[in-house]
Amino acid sequence: MPVTQLHGTKRAATAMCVTSATIRVSNLRLRTYIGFNLEERSKQQDVVINIDIEHRLHPGVLDDEVEQALNYKNISKAVIRHVENGRFLLLEKLASDILAICGEDEAVTRAVVTVDKPHALRFADSVSVTLTFEASVDTVTEEYI
Repeated sequence: MPVTQLHGTKRAATAMCVTSATIRVSNLRLRTYIGFNLEERSKQQDVVINIDIEHRLHPGVLDDEVEQALNYKNISKAVIRHVENGRFLLLEKLASDILAICGEDEAVTRAVVTVDKPHALRFADSVSVTLTFEASVDTVTEEYI
């Protein structure tokens, strides 16, 4: 059993009762077509995306088993592709689509997405919308119980 040093005491990593984790993607800066005014629909604009993904932790992750971890790189790549190739009238639609991408893995129990649109209002740094996804109890599989 692997042992880690934690505040001067030795503790077995797998003996800890760690069952969930949160992955945070901070300030993902992308460009997309966002808005419903004619000018907004004709040129790409900046968006800043923040994502928190809570997920059930496979026990092997604490033993450094990479294949057991939630692959945030794949999620980020899917978000980037979707945002950069999409056209959206509303921030809510864009945030909802990103939540759907985050929730594709059955280990995900909750996700929070905030999409900022810098310079959307004249005297404001940005306008943002935040949406939350929570998996229903029915989506919990035996593997995680």
